[in-house]
Amino acid sequence: MASPSQASLLLQKQLKDLCKHPVDGFSAGLVDETNLFEWSVTIMGPQDTLYEGGFFNAIMTFPSNYPNSPPTVKFTSDIWHPNVYPDGKVCISILHPPGEDPNGYELASERWTPVHTLLAAY
Repeated sequence: MASPSQASLLLQKQLKDLCKHPVDGFSAGLVDETNLFEWSVTIMGPQDTLYEGGFFNAIMTFPSNYPNSPPTVKFTSDIWHPNVYPDGKVCISILHPPGEDPNGYELASERWTPVHTLLAAY
């Protein structure tokens, strides 16, 4: 299991890598410079979609045992999407804990694994 210090080091590296190699349509930074476990993210609506031209803000919160457990993502901008609850929380397979789905809807291969990085959620 990853310790909070290991998780901090990994998150610091991933944020640094993201700053060096930006991803089109996605930006991220810390909500508070003293907390590596909470990121403010913005997703730009892709061209030729209903979301084109939109800027959608969210908070990505990482657990202390990251990357063994997935982050949570909650939109702070209003957005309609079948995988986003009315409160903004994102519900997609890759953000569900590793292992078998207790409800039997998802394959274990569709769920989070520690080899994923934060960009797997997008």
